Amino acid sequence: MPGVPDVTPSEAFAALQGDPGAVLVDVRTDAEWNFVGVPDLSALGKQVVLIPWQVFPSMQVNDHFPEHLRRAGVTAESKVYYICRSGARSLAAGQAAQLAGFPHAINVRDGFEGPVDAEGHRGTVGGWKAEGLPWRQR
Repeated sequence: MPGVPDVTPSEAFAALQGDPGAVLVDVRTDAEWNFVGVPDLSALGKQVVLIPWQVFPSMQVNDHFPEHLRRAGVTAESKVYYICRSGARSLAAGQAAQLAGFPHAINVRDGFEGPVDAEGHRGTVGGWKAEGLPWRQR
């Protein structure tokens, strides 16, 4: 298995725009989707797939993750871009997806909010929001 490559949020957005079969899976928690926001793919005629990698509040790994991917219409042929807050959970989810038969897993580096800045805030130095990509409150 080749591993899960990293792309920037802008590269992921361009790939989602250029490939009708490409999918964006946001693996953050329901609380994060509700309070921080979600990527908005409506301009591409798509919706982000929301499947938590870890279940809030216990943060245990979602044992049904591959099944949820299948239910969302993801196939072994799909190019799937995984995004989380900063890129760590999405990498783990992509690795697990590959082991479960979804070989085209790509990690969105820096995730939705990116790393913390000098003041300890996210969303300003890297990630989907900082790159100015479309997003919305849920």
